[in-house]
Amino acid sequence: MIFKTPSTYFFATGSSDGFTPLNAFDNALLQAGIGNTNLVKMSSIVPPRCQKIDPIPLPQGVLVPVAYASIQSDLKGEVISAAVAVAFPEEDHCGLIMEYSSRGRKEDVESIVREMAREGMKTRGLNIKHVESRSVEHRVTNIGAAIAAVVLWDKDAGEDR
Repeated sequence: MIFKTPSTYFFATGSSDGFTPLNAFDNALLQAGIGNTNLVKMSSIVPPRCQKIDPIPLPQGVLVPVAYASIQSDLKGEVISAAVAVAFPEEDHCGLIMEYSSRGRKEDVESIVREMAREGMKTRGLNIKHVESRSVEHRVTNIGAAIAAVVLWDKDAGEDR
């Protein structure tokens, strides 16, 4: 088994400019505090009873399950934004993560992703206890990138994960 079921999650956001789109994305990951890990993009479920924690430094090179939205642009002066939302049910059931990125202000992108999370819970027939979200925006000066992520982590994981 590559991953244990995560017991905790945290939000990470970052934005930056760079020499190329990949450099900009890497710089945004570094700003978000997850740039020295191997991200494993996953579908968007938070396990039941998973606890929110403050962002933590992760071991370098570790495989990290993450749901994220990202965007890059090379249009100087353009505003780009990325957002994630997690909807939690009243029932003892998994939570749902939604991701969204677009050109425009972070408030607009975050509003859309929160509605996406509500709609996903409605489709599942679950009553929403609460929705949490984070967003980031970036005004491009050269080649820009923005990322918003939900990082899942096993609180008992060590360097050997």
